[in-house]
Amino acid sequence: MSEPILSLEAVETDIAQYHILKGVSLSVPRGQVTMLLGRNGVGKTTTMRTIMGLLRNKAGQIRFDGAEISGELASSRCRAGIGFVPEDMGIFSALTVEENMILAAVSGAPDRARLDWLFTVFPPLKTFWKAPAGTLSGGQKQMLSIARAMIEDRKLYLIDEPTKGLAPAIVSTMVGALRELKRQGASILMVEQNFAVARALGDHCVVMDDGRATWSGAMADLATDHALQERLMGLSMEAG
Repeated sequence: MSEPILSLEAVETDIAQYHILKGVSLSVPRGQVTMLLGRNGVGKTTTMRTIMGLLRNKAGQIRFDGAEISGELASSRCRAGIGFVPEDMGIFSALTVEENMILAAVSGAPDRARLDWLFTVFPPLKTFWKAPAGTLSGGQKQMLSIARAMIEDRKLYLIDEPTKGLAPAIVSTMVGALRELKRQGASILMVEQNFAVARALGDHCVVMDDGRATWSGAMADLATDHALQERLMGLSMEAG
């Protein structure tokens, strides 16, 4: 087994007076899609923001690509090869789609071949290339948010609920794009409440509860064990 691209060991994070992460330990295998699952409010988004450096862990270790990064700024983690798609999309509404994409290409001007590929998986981006991002529909804004992370070949992609609130047709487009990214061998950690999407994309799975990672294993094992789903999350994936 190769070293995981990302590992957390006993990570604790507070937000104001609230103790959110209470010793999270997990690993993300290199070249696989790891789904981060659990009920609402158990710490999944806080985990993602802590990995990205938008929140600072007060204890524990975060190792990325063999290096300890707990003390690094978010900008340094980005330059080191982590792409982040936040739950709130994080696009610049007053800037055009083109300007949003240029800003996301931290290594320089966007690669033309990479951009052409993104236009094939997210056609509306080409259509609205010169339009202000704020004029896009919700689904189109989510496409832009994901495309910003994908504009360069990242070592790790952190993607927080990419299909939340989207129509089925847009969800299908998202899944197709992420499946293509997976086919290229990308390492992905993804929060997703849509279990059908989790089943379709996930190789590995980590389940969280009350600020801790309580189970990890193959996504296929969790997807086929309804009793385990009920025990870990209080619901069955059959509902997804």
